[in-house]
Amino acid sequence: MLNIMPRAERAMIATPHYLASSVGSAILQQGGNAFDAAIAISATLGVVYPHMTGLGGDAFFLMHEAATGAYTGFNGSGKSAAKATPDFYKEQGMNQIPQRGILSAITVPGMVDAWWQVWEKHGKLPWANLLNAAIGYAEKGFPISRNLLFWMRKDEPFIRASVQLSALYMRDGELLKEGDRLIQPDMARTLRFIQQEGRDVFYSGSLMQTIVDNVKLDGGLLTEEDFRSFAGEWVEPLSTTYRGYDIYQMPPNSQGFTALMMMNMLEHVDMSAVPRASANFYHLMSEVIKKAFKDRDRYLTDPHFREIPLERLLSKSYAQELWSEIQANPLKVSEHLSPAIGQDTAYAAVVDEEGNSVSFIQSLYFDFGAAYVPGDTGIIMQNRGSFFSLNPACANVLEPHKRSFHTLMPAMVSKGGKPYMLFGTQGGEGQPQTQLSILTGVLDYGLSIQEAISLPRWVYGRTWGEDGDALKLEHRLEPEVYTKLKQWGHRVEPVKSWDGIMGQAQGIVIDEQGFMSGAADPRGDGLAIGW
Repeated sequence: MLNIMPRAERAMIATPHYLASSVGSAILQQGGNAFDAAIAISATLGVVYPHMTGLGGDAFFLMHEAATGAYTGFNGSGKSAAKATPDFYKEQGMNQIPQRGILSAITVPGMVDAWWQVWEKHGKLPWANLLNAAIGYAEKGFPISRNLLFWMRKDEPFIRASVQLSALYMRDGELLKEGDRLIQPDMARTLRFIQQEGRDVFYSGSLMQTIVDNVKLDGGLLTEEDFRSFAGEWVEPLSTTYRGYDIYQMPPNSQGFTALMMMNMLEHVDMSAVPRASANFYHLMSEVIKKAFKDRDRYLTDPHFREIPLERLLSKSYAQELWSEIQANPLKVSEHLSPAIGQDTAYAAVVDEEGNSVSFIQSLYFDFGAAYVPGDTGIIMQNRGSFFSLNPACANVLEPHKRSFHTLMPAMVSKGGKPYMLFGTQGGEGQPQTQLSILTGVLDYGLSIQEAISLPRWVYGRTWGEDGDALKLEHRLEPEVYTKLKQWGHRVEPVKSWDGIMGQAQGIVIDEQGFMSGAADPRGDGLAIGW
């Protein structure tokens, strides 16, 4: 299950769709830098991967600027509407926020603002150049990929229920097929507005007005003021050390700190002595994950609204406490039930010839987001706000102008201050778990980035409609692995590599000679390009 892994010295790109990778390559060869390429890739993914990402969603950028050596982050996640309160939903007779539809589209999309602010600070090429390719694919179309078709079939009821979505994805009453041309004229027009007028047309101009007028007409909560008052946030990444490396993650409201907690715990065991294909490995991973998720579920939300004790959670002494609890009962399956979380995302990475590095991720939350399009904008609105709780005792309770607990978590690893690895994945609560697989694969088992991404994966947790948690394992393992884990008390579910549960990861590794290796997940439609 391996793709060809390109190695190169000048530049490297890895994205979940081959067309987006080619766009990033073209931007770099036009004289753009990694920041320009990341924005162009992000915009293109919103067109060619519309089930996972788009203008109606959020984005997080984790960056290294070669000239200064600085590691910075940009949080492009949207805030909830001023009218969005628990009382509003309870007055509608609801005990939770709907997962789809207009009342799930209650957070301002943050991605366009993230593009603009990253470009203003770091970009080289003219703004208009960065959106040309995305507009072209929206206007002229592109062939529907295997992955897009998979999710179209899965979400056919939502597509049929939407006038706008059914007009795009159906012909003569049937879904389009793999290889059919998908043309998005409304999206092309919207992108041209942003190309010509910049971010303000989306947050305070005519495009914003069209969005909110239709949202109001359809009974939604987002208003002009919600858009006008929105801005993303420059943040300082979190980090921890692991066996001579520094690992960087985005701070809350991202769940990135959970991966740092997990690595702090694993520092207490010689991972290379635990066979990667063994039941012991998967048991150990699940127990470490549960420890981190227990604190994540207790604390994670918008840090402007609730204090999150990150200093304690990320301390080596706390990791020792958690590890001691695991070791006290080394083969005991602990109990922990996480909330069900959406899993649909697009991750990509770019390193340019100057050494600038961008690790970035974007999402609509669920596949096709809220399955709601305001008017003729072509924008699928995200349903990220549906993850807010209506319980006032929960840290992630819905409050006006608040960012939700967010699954998005692009990552980087450095060695001696210089970027060593950029990586991330699709997959909701699977994101920190797949990152754990990649980190241990490269740093502990000595695998290439492509080998690490291609390893059999797992996801511990709960999917929508399930009463309990489960350890979902790819079906490529030896039968004795599943048998042992069940004997130890795990609820094991073998799953297929292609069914979307395991997500899609991408990554880039830079070795001591300066050669870059790029990897795209064989589970998806991605491609790594280097030269």
